[in-house]
Amino acid sequence: MNDHKWKNENKRYLFELQKFLDLVDNISNEVLKKEITYQFLKVDNVLTELAEEFIGIEGKTRN
Repeated sequence: MNDHKWKNENKRYLFELQKFLDLVDNISNEVLKKEITYQFLKVDNVLTELAEEFIGIEGKTRN
């Protein structure tokens, strides 16, 4: 797992992430639930990389 301390300590990010996970948890179709979660993780990774480039933090891994 990547170490993105700046993001993982952000209370606003964590609040919105928890809201998202709570909503996804209510999806009864397990395949859809996994697809949505997987896509969210991909988007989050891209946004994290872009933010780190913008603020000058080098990511540990690049895809």
